[in-house]
Amino acid sequence: MSSDHSITIYSDGSCLGNPGPGGWGAVVFTGTGEPVRLSGPEKQTTNNRMELMAAIKGLEATPAGSAVTLHSDSSYLVNTMTRNWKRRVNHDLWDRLDSLAQAREVAWHWVRGHAGDRWNEEADRLAVSAMNVAANRNPGDQPDPPDLIKGDSLTHLDEHGRVTMVDVGGKPTTDREAVARGHVTVLPETLRLIQEGLMKKGDVLTIAQLAGIMGAKRTSELIPLCHPLPLNQVNVDLELDQANNRIEITATARTSAKTGVEMEALTAVSVAALTVYDMCKAVDRGMRIESVRLVKKTGGQSGDINLED
Repeated sequence: MSSDHSITIYSDGSCLGNPGPGGWGAVVFTGTGEPVRLSGPEKQTTNNRMELMAAIKGLEATPAGSAVTLHSDSSYLVNTMTRNWKRRVNHDLWDRLDSLAQAREVAWHWVRGHAGDRWNEEADRLAVSAMNVAANRNPGDQPDPPDLIKGDSLTHLDEHGRVTMVDVGGKPTTDREAVARGHVTVLPETLRLIQEGLMKKGDVLTIAQLAGIMGAKRTSELIPLCHPLPLNQVNVDLELDQANNRIEITATARTSAKTGVEMEALTAVSVAALTVYDMCKAVDRGMRIESVRLVKKTGGQSGDINLED
C-alpha cells in the first residue's frame, strides 16, 4: 500500500450509563487544510462500541490504500488491534474495522486520555456532545466523571496490557466513608445457639466483629493492587434476624485519603461472615454467605452513591 501523504486520526467514544446513550467522535487530518470533524449519537450502546465506531468512521473517511496513524485512548481498541486481545463481543463492529484496516496501512497509537493532548480532547468533546444529544441533554453539557462514562478503561492495566497499580498521587485527600452489608443464613437451631452463647468455639458475634475489623485493616494485603489506607474508623455490627434465620452484618469504614474505602468495608463484611461460618460449621453445614454488597459511599471525585435506603 502507498499514499502521497500520511493521514492522522484521533478517535474517541463516550457513553452515559454504559450501556446507555452514547456518542462517538473523530478528527481526521488529511494533510490539506483544516481537519475534518466527525461525530454521531446512538440511543442505546456501550462505551466500547462507541470507541470502535469512532475508529470505523474515521477510517471510512480515508481512501483505501492510505497510510493512517490512528490515535485513541481506548486500551480495548488499540490492544485488540495490536496485541490480539480476545474479542468476546461486538463482533459486527470488529468485522467492519478489520475490513477497513486491511485496505489501509494503519498504525495504532494509544494516548492517555484527559492528559492535555489537544486533538484527543477534541475527539472527546465531539463524542461527549453526541452522547448528550442521544441522552436529550444540551450538547455543551459537561460530562459526568470519567469513571462513570469511560466504562471500558481497565485502570489496573497500562497501555501495554501489563498489571499496574493506579496512581492516585494527583488526587486530593478527602474524607471518605463506605457502608457494606451481607448476611449469613443458618438453621433456626444454629441461630439459637449463637444467641445463647453456646457455640463451643466461643462468642460468635464478638469474635466475628473483631475479625471483620482486622480484615478491614489488612485489605491491601488481601486484594492485589488495592492501596493501603489510613483508616480513621471501622465499625462492624452483627444482628440476629429471627424472622429469616440470618445474621445480618453491616460494616462502615472511614478514611481521609486519596482513594475510596469501599474495599475495606466489603472486606470487613466478608471476613466477619467467614468467621461466623467457621465457628458454626460443626453444627450447620448448610450455612450460606449471601448478598455481600456496597450500599453507600461518600466523598471522592465521583461523588456520593446511595444504593439502598
